[in-house]
Amino acid sequence: MFRSVEIALTSLYVVTTALLLFGVYYLHQVSGIEQWGILAFGALLITVVTGRVLAKIALDPLREHFDHLERLSKETLHELNLPVNTITANVEMLRKTNTDEKSLKRLERIETAARMLKERYNELDYLIKKQMERERIESFDLESALKERLEFMRPLYPGVVWEIQTAPWSVQCDRIGLGKVIDNLVENGIKYSVHNPRIMITMEANVLSICDQGKGMDEITLMRIFDRYYQNDGAMAGYGIGLGLVKRYCDRHGILLHVSSRQGEGTCVKLEFKKGEK
Repeated sequence: MFRSVEIALTSLYVVTTALLLFGVYYLHQVSGIEQWGILAFGALLITVVTGRVLAKIALDPLREHFDHLERLSKETLHELNLPVNTITANVEMLRKTNTDEKSLKRLERIETAARMLKERYNELDYLIKKQMERERIESFDLESALKERLEFMRPLYPGVVWEIQTAPWSVQCDRIGLGKVIDNLVENGIKYSVHNPRIMITMEANVLSICDQGKGMDEITLMRIFDRYYQNDGAMAGYGIGLGLVKRYCDRHGILLHVSSRQGEGTCVKLEFKKGEK
C-alpha cells in the first residue's frame, strides 16, 4: 500500500512539473502572451488542479487502510470485553454461593486478574481513541474518579501506606485519560520509593496533589522529567503513558501541572484544575 503512495507522490511531482513547463511554453510561444503575470497564473492553476487530483489518488489508499484498522480495532476490543465481563459475572455468582476461605481467596485473585484485564482493555480503547483524536469530554466528580483508581491500585500494592484527604469536586475533561494520569503519577511515586512507600493524596479546592517520600530529584533531573522516555533511574522500566504524555494531556485540557522535588525527601505533583469547575 505504501509503495503505491510513493509511486503516486512521485507521479505528482513529475506530471505537475511537466504540465507546468508545457503550459508556460504554450502560453509564451504559441499564444504569444508576454505578460509573466498571466503565465504565472496559468502555471499555478495547472499545479493546483493536477496536485488535487494526484493527492486524492495518493491518499485514498491510506484512508482505506486506516478505516480498516479502525474497524478491526473496534471488533477486537468488543471481543476482549465480552470474556472479561463473563469472568467477572461468574466470579460474583461463585462468591455468593461459596463460604470456604481458600476458595474465596482464589476467587479474589481471579477477580483481581479480571480487573487488570479490564484495565488493559480500557487503556487500549483510550489509546486508540486518542490516536484518532476522539477524546470523550464529560463532567464528573474528581473525588469519585480518584477513589475508583485507588480501589483498583490498593490490592496491587499491599505494602503502600496511603494518606488520602479528598473532597467532592466536579471537573470536565476526558475521564479515562485522567485516570491514566493518576495511575502514572501514583505508580511513579511507588516505583521510586526505596522502602515502605508512602503516598499522600490531597484535594484542596481545585488542586489535586499526589506526593511521595521517595528518592526525589535534583534540579537537573527535575528540568527533564517531561522529556519523552526520560527516567530518573535507568534501571527501572517505564510505566503507562509517561510523564511527557501526562503533561500533554494536562495542556490539552487546561490543567496546570506543578512539580516540586527534593533529592532524598520525595516528589510532589499538583494538578490545578480550572477554577470555574467545582
